[in-house]
Parts: sequence; structure tokens; C-alpha cells
Amino acid sequence: MKTPDPTEEIKAARHRLGAELDFDLHRIVEVTQEREKKSGRTYIRLPKRKPDKSRLTAEQACPEKDDAVREP
Repeated sequence: MKTPDPTEEIKAARHRLGAELDFDLHRIVEVTQEREKKSGRTYIRLPKRKPDKSRLTAEQACPEKDDAVREP
């Protein structure tokens, strides 16, 4: 007997929830948050990540997309 793949089970559960709510993202979030509150469990919310300033911006990475010619 093959062991069930948890990833497939998660995808199926997400699809069922989406189908129940007509794939309306706002309703899905609302219902999910209500279920979290009713469950009595403690959920951890991570702080928003700050951009890594050491990485290049899109403009720095692809300067040819910029119409203006820049002098070094």
C-alpha cells in the first residue's frame, strides 16, 4: 500500500475550500480567519519582512530597460 502524499491532501483541501466559496479570495481569507479564532489554537504571525538592501533593484539589474541614457 502506498503512503498518502500530504501535499496532495493539502491541495485537495484548499481546492474544496475554494470551491465552497466560489474561489473568492476575500471570502476565503475571512472564513479562514474565523476558523482560526474559533479553533482556540495559538497562531503565530511573523512580522513583515523588510527588503534586503544588498540586492539589486530591477532598474539596477536591467538598465537597458530604462529609456534614458545615463553617463557613468
